[in-house]
Amino acid sequence: MKILALFHTQAGGGLPKAALEVLTAAAALKEQTGGTLAVGIIGQGAAEAADNVAGCGAASFLTVSAAAVAQPRYATDTAAAAALIKESGADLVMAPGTARFARCLPGAAHRAGAQIDTHIVSVKAEGEKVRAQRWFYRQRILVSFSRTDRPWIILADAGVNAPWQGAAGTANSREAAVNFSDTDLRTSVIGTRSPAADAQTIKPDVPLLFVAGAGWTKKQKDGQFHIAEAGVLIQDFLLKATAPLGSSKSLVDLQSEGQETLSFMTHMNQVGQTGSTPRHAKGLSTCCHGEEPHAVGWRFINERRAVNLDPNCGWAQGKADVVYVGDAFEVMAKVNAMLS
Repeated sequence: MKILALFHTQAGGGLPKAALEVLTAAAALKEQTGGTLAVGIIGQGAAEAADNVAGCGAASFLTVSAAAVAQPRYATDTAAAAALIKESGADLVMAPGTARFARCLPGAAHRAGAQIDTHIVSVKAEGEKVRAQRWFYRQRILVSFSRTDRPWIILADAGVNAPWQGAAGTANSREAAVNFSDTDLRTSVIGTRSPAADAQTIKPDVPLLFVAGAGWTKKQKDGQFHIAEAGVLIQDFLLKATAPLGSSKSLVDLQSEGQETLSFMTHMNQVGQTGSTPRHAKGLSTCCHGEEPHAVGWRFINERRAVNLDPNCGWAQGKADVVYVGDAFEVMAKVNAMLS
């Protein structure tokens, strides 16, 4: 079996962490199948990136480092990826499920006559077959499947393999020839706009996830609402800890019900049964209740902690590693003071 590990470089040079995770899986599959491994890299500084992973055991290194692929662009990325797949003669193509590849590899699969599957969490050889696994129905059903069509392109989710670690060297990479048309080059990036660090609340690569529940918007022990104070405490913590923000379903639903709530919270932040399933190293849940949403949404969080006045709530019982029994307003105020 011929395996191609297909990557793109990141801004500033080198390979993203997600690419190194896929390289670990591809190298392991090479050993399981007794096949050969090739590495293909797209983007500026591709040859230097190949040298950084020269010790991965790949038989060959192919690159596309033309100026046309220096910036992410569907047309040029698709052409470059299709060229690398065809030139490598790969039966199986493994690539990280980054935004850049998720956008262009379906088109590359069409051009290369390949099949493609996304959100793969495991790839293993079983005899002569290669079986992949992915989650369905909000990470409740784990499906294992195989394909006979070749080439087969697999986009792997981040956070499911350890990043490859090995010696750098001289990869002796070879530049693949790609003919980019004028049509391919008609789109260009003129700039980037991104929110400030204190406004960006979705950060998948940050170690700590902070989740707020509807308890922040309820009447507190003095019988009054303190929603404005809750917003200040939460945003202060997010800024000082550079943490991303998650939310329970009940909290984000309050906006549609016309109740005053946290203005910066949207359904994009929802974690749980009908939301996202994050993979952060640590998670801190505050004012959250309910068993099933957190059991689904937090299953890949390695260390789970909660702040709650009720030690017997569904989330605290058996779902959290550590529970701080206390008022979230008081606890977070002290935490923010410590971070200052």
